[in-house]
Amino acid sequence: MPSSSDSHPFTSLDDAVHQRVRLAVMAILSGGIDVEFSYLRATLGLTDGNLGRHLELLARHGYVSVRKTSLGKRSRSWIQLTPAGEAALSAEAEVLRAIVATIDGSKSGS
Repeated sequence: MPSSSDSHPFTSLDDAVHQRVRLAVMAILSGGIDVEFSYLRATLGLTDGNLGRHLELLARHGYVSVRKTSLGKRSRSWIQLTPAGEAALSAEAEVLRAIVATIDGSKSGS
């Protein structure tokens, strides 16, 4: 039986990243690409307001940057993962791998 000083990997999950929409946004943005707001909205099936709130939280944590451009009357927002966002996504993936390893380990120990 694990001691109370042993912590489960889930305690290392980053709440800002782990929420499913934010994790999906960061996964789409991984690889250093700029993605237009409307692409994210359509791909994830979200409303403008819902996606906007998730992006605001990610930006507040320094995980994404938002660049606004305009072409005539049309305004466009481009989203990019920051270096801090890349690091947070990578760390989250490592924690998820560790969690899966505990699941796989409990099955093999049965």
